[in-house]
Amino acid sequence: MTDPHDPERLRALEERLAKAKEAQKPKTSRGEEHFSQANMAWRMVTELVAGLLIGFGMGFGLDRLLGTSPIFLMLFIGFGLAAGVKTMMRTAKEIEKEQVKAANGATEDDNAGTPARDERD
Repeated sequence: MTDPHDPERLRALEERLAKAKEAQKPKTSRGEEHFSQANMAWRMVTELVAGLLIGFGMGFGLDRLLGTSPIFLMLFIGFGLAAGVKTMMRTAKEIEKEQVKAANGATEDDNAGTPARDERD
């Protein structure tokens, strides 16, 4: 009969356990967090609403402070909307870059010397 404390068998068992644990680990792409598209959509909506709320607050505050009609309120709501849309577009570009990079398997270092499509136009 074999010895229950056989070091060779224990080492083989530990190797098999390590391989099984490695196979069970979740796979991440280059250590980056993966966000679902729903999370990205909520991020963009939040950016738009934040821009509107900040513009509303500034306009309302200026109108109250200066005693004017809602001129500043309307003006700053427009500025907040523009800022929110600009931030959303920037986020959309970042998402597009990440998707293209993931699809091509390229790193930022590979594309560092080439200008982006928008910069050339």
